[in-house]
Amino acid sequence: MNILGYFQKVGKALMVPVATLPAAAILMGVGYWIDPTGWGANSAVAAFMIQAGAAIIDNMSVLFAVGVAYGMSKDKDGAAALSGFVGFLVVTTLLAPGTVAQIQGLELSEVPAAFGKIKNQFVGILVGIVAAEIYNRYSHVELHKALAFFSGKRLVPILMSVAGIFMAFVLMFIWPTVYGGLVSFGEAIQGLGEAGAGVYAFFNRLLIPVGLHHALNSVFWFDVAGINDIPNFLGGAKSLAEGTAVPGVTGMYQAGFFPIMMFGLPGAALAMYHTAKAKNKEKVASIMIAAGFASFFTGVTEPLEFAFMFLAPALYVLHALLAGLSVYIAASMQWIAGFGFSAGFVDLFLSTRNPLAVNWYMLIVQGLVFFALYYVIFRTVIVKFNLKTPGREDDDEGTEDSAATGSQETGELAKQYLKALGGHGNLENIDACITRLRLTLKDSSLADEKTLKALGAMGVVKLGTNNLQVILGPLAEIVAGEMKKIPASEDLSSVKLP
Repeated sequence: MNILGYFQKVGKALMVPVATLPAAAILMGVGYWIDPTGWGANSAVAAFMIQAGAAIIDNMSVLFAVGVAYGMSKDKDGAAALSGFVGFLVVTTLLAPGTVAQIQGLELSEVPAAFGKIKNQFVGILVGIVAAEIYNRYSHVELHKALAFFSGKRLVPILMSVAGIFMAFVLMFIWPTVYGGLVSFGEAIQGLGEAGAGVYAFFNRLLIPVGLHHALNSVFWFDVAGINDIPNFLGGAKSLAEGTAVPGVTGMYQAGFFPIMMFGLPGAALAMYHTAKAKNKEKVASIMIAAGFASFFTGVTEPLEFAFMFLAPALYVLHALLAGLSVYIAASMQWIAGFGFSAGFVDLFLSTRNPLAVNWYMLIVQGLVFFALYYVIFRTVIVKFNLKTPGREDDDEGTEDSAATGSQETGELAKQYLKALGGHGNLENIDACITRLRLTLKDSSLADEKTLKALGAMGVVKLGTNNLQVILGPLAEIVAGEMKKIPASEDLSSVKLP
């Protein structure tokens, strides 16, 4: 696997622990709605909900270790997750300030400050990766009969505990430097203030096509470089009391995405519908309504973004610039709201009574302006440069069947995708995140991109020579699961393709 393919695998695995954030957002959001002034002091129910959500937020580092280990394991087994947990405990215990002082013969006050922040998401991700690699390599090892009980998957946590000792030894010397570098990077962006937030948002969108935006997000949204924007915002009153949050500042790496996801991209969808060829308008409308609805309510933008990012890449760069501008404006004006999943209506509604939500309603006003901006800019650029956005492709490009052909029954659809990808014999690995099939192929030339799009794929991304992503939207995980259930011996010759 090449470096890019490996990083996209890590990025996909990061979605496992991140998927726990909606639960925290809902619990804490409801708690703040019940008691918006006392933040739990005036209501036992509110306190119960807020503290339940905080239990998730306060333990994100160990969730990253467990989630990444599970997500990167070859068969998504609980033994890998357990190994991540074991490794995290070993590493963070050995690198706790008191332990470091004892091992190195230092006074506690002489221990570098970096070890006081050892329980962070960066270390969690690192431990999770190592645990997954150990699981993938040694989960089928058979020991001598006298030790047979510890063979296979039972061996992995034992090996990880040993690996954790070596990791702790190495990190004891390099962690202060790594931590200093991460902090310097975060401080450099923070030093740019609102402009830094805009720069981050620009690259956040640019990395969407290759799925590496999750790695970038972890620097700004979590405690990798000391920013920790999402947990600090969701922490609300607790973050204020602990001094880890500042009203009008905490949430600046999130707030400006609401106008884009709730209003800007739906405006782009309307522009693409209006500029589609008359004969294709009905088909384009069905695609854009579904994608726009997902973007507005949930903040899931990939179905809409993949509808044009490869057909009109220049338009996608404009979208990234507008996203950066939106985040910059919201940060500059201190119009702040936050999210636990993504910047859709549900998260905006839940965050409105968070004590760190400042002038959140102005994000709606900003969103209406960005709806108009996106619509005018997209429509003007599409028409002026005759961009081949959905519904404007040449007649010989075979779009008349796109997203409308193929069985609506998921099992049959999975067989169609499998056949279009070259069959089981061509697939070395089948996986999925929220919106994408993530595949490793033996021969990528056997994948029929035109047929995949005719089956409903919104985009096909090639990473290196053997890694492929097929953008399906919310169906991705379901289709991946159905594809895995299809026996390798099953004859797909009778499966009809569009």
